[in-house]
Amino acid sequence: MAVKVFTLGGEDSGLAAPKRRNTFLNEAALVGKLQHPHIVSLLDAAVERDYSYIVMEYVEGGTLGQFTAADALLPLEKVVEVVFKASRALEYAHRQGVIHRDIKPANILVTRAFDVKLSDFGVAILADATHTNLRNVGSPAYMSPEQLSDEPLTHQTDIYSLGVVMFQLLTGRLPFVATSHASLMYQIVNHRSPALRSLRQDLPEAAEAIVSRALQKDLAVRYQSWIDFGKDLAGLVRNLEAPREELSDTRKFHMLRNLAFFRDFREVEIWEALRTASWQRLPAETVIIEEGERAESFYVLVDGEVEVTRAGRLLSTLQSGDCFGEMLYFSGETSLRNTTIRARTPVLVLEIKAEALMAASDACQVQFNKAFMRILIDRLTAANQRLSER
Repeated sequence: MAVKVFTLGGEDSGLAAPKRRNTFLNEAALVGKLQHPHIVSLLDAAVERDYSYIVMEYVEGGTLGQFTAADALLPLEKVVEVVFKASRALEYAHRQGVIHRDIKPANILVTRAFDVKLSDFGVAILADATHTNLRNVGSPAYMSPEQLSDEPLTHQTDIYSLGVVMFQLLTGRLPFVATSHASLMYQIVNHRSPALRSLRQDLPEAAEAIVSRALQKDLAVRYQSWIDFGKDLAGLVRNLEAPREELSDTRKFHMLRNLAFFRDFREVEIWEALRTASWQRLPAETVIIEEGERAESFYVLVDGEVEVTRAGRLLSTLQSGDCFGEMLYFSGETSLRNTTIRARTPVLVLEIKAEALMAASDACQVQFNKAFMRILIDRLTAANQRLSER
């Protein structure tokens, strides 16, 4: 069992103590009616003179918060499983007339067997009642636009919040990030969230479509029901290819960590780079970049050797750990390639779209900038050496 204690004294809520006690008991009675395998059970509740408490089912395993960093993300299949189970619990609560209003990783518990339990229905309200309609509840980063705008709430506000959780579990970041609550609230209400696959290219289009629809600001476009949301999640599971990649994420991580390009990256930044990129195995003689074509990506050579030519003339060869096409990132706009890159041997390359890197965390961008600058200096030094030997 777990016991949660609430202090009734003080003036922080603005309600008289008797009213606070009544509100607490109303909430406890409400949540106590929710009996579902994916909702933490409320076992008992009581109000004393200066405090109140609830006795809940104890869940071992921690919260989803442990899986929201770029270096600790769950596999796609696990994320879909977690979100699907949470959606079933919230659909059940909605049928009982309850809106949670504070869906976030800290309120979604996972057991050791990786089952899911929703907790903290303390700010939940009856959809058709006002006695528990408390203002200014919820966590701003996960709140829906209508919740921030103080508009009437339906189950669709929980759909939005669960969409934010899914976005974070898949990318290691929130859709909107700001230095102040006011700025964050403005973005949530007025800005469009980043495209999921601009931050993680290995995700299927179906995953991006689900998250995008859950995060729609227009309620007419957002999922209308939990059933529709659940059907799309179930469809995504059915369509996932079993072995999507021959290399495991762990193997990829160790390959990148051993490359000179990533030598100054911390582990969390390597994981973020890994999630942002797509991996390609290409046979010898493959043209990876062709001069004159429009540039959208740059590459890190993980294994193998490529040659760099211009107008048919060999300029240099690049080895594993080197990068090419990076000038696109510094140009700030789509440009045309001025060299051709051809695989001299079978190669494994990491492709990163400039748009995706620009949307990465500041820390990750700093490390890429340092790596680019180091390579540029090495190339200039080598060029000066060749000129001095002539």
